Amino acid sequence: MARTAAIAASFSAGPPGPARPAPTDAGARASRGKRAAPAAATVAVDYGINLAGLPIGTARLAGSFDRDRYLMDVSAVLTGLVGAITGGKGSARASGSFSAAPQPGAFAIATQTASSGIAVRMALAHGNVVQAEITPPLVDMQDRVPVTPANKRGIIDPVSALLMPTQGRGEPLDPENCNRTLPVFDGATRFNVVLSYAETRPVQKPGYAGPVLVCNARYQAVAGHRPDRPGVKFMEENREMSVWLAPVEGTRVLIPLRISVLTTIGTNIIEATRWSQSGNPATTGTAGAPGNSVAQASLPGQ
Repeated sequence: MARTAAIAASFSAGPPGPARPAPTDAGARASRGKRAAPAAATVAVDYGINLAGLPIGTARLAGSFDRDRYLMDVSAVLTGLVGAITGGKGSARASGSFSAAPQPGAFAIATQTASSGIAVRMALAHGNVVQAEITPPLVDMQDRVPVTPANKRGIIDPVSALLMPTQGRGEPLDPENCNRTLPVFDGATRFNVVLSYAETRPVQKPGYAGPVLVCNARYQAVAGHRPDRPGVKFMEENREMSVWLAPVEGTRVLIPLRISVLTTIGTNIIEATRWSQSGNPATTGTAGAPGNSVAQASLPGQ
């Protein structure tokens, strides 16, 4: 289930700086003719989590996009009987810049169950991991495929993997925006999520109405996994994974509206229940800047 959750989620930069104060009269005269910088676009999406048709939790994604920079917070909590038994909850944060693909500068995630917890923090430069920390440290398993330095280069973290910049002609609903491979490293395992275009379909949700791209997804294990584990083999052969991508108005990015992953105990579906957006005059909604995450995207001394 941990690897399934990582895939579902995959599917020293900081948050955008504060807005400048209004200029004085003298400043206004000095800057006459200059255009004011547009406000950063923000989006907040609430999700319901269902497994085998039963609601088991909720999640939230909050993102801020200022030109070519991003800050994204993701949180999730298991509810109902599953939540009462496991106490499962977690949060994650990533920040960085993007062009054709995200280039994260920092990533952090903290998860907790009734019996254990784990935290991962990474600092990156140009897609390469320069420092990483896992608490508590991973148990050394002899059958685990070693993670080499090469496996930590040219990667994106699981939160940044949810950010899909437009490709090709830059049109949000161009099918080419589905056709990409996400080289994900979560601090312990390195894997690819290979996306391909399936269809374009209309969707209506509270706060969002319009077409979305439906992309098929495949999982490819690279390193850090235990190849003989049944769960790994199941995911590598899994043909029942997909993601729906919706454009964020005023930006060049798409984010998931729905993620569906077949597991050994049923289909896990993470689907938007509400979409809200602000920061662009052409949009409506009540989303604010991303809230604080318990996972801090920095490392000691960074």
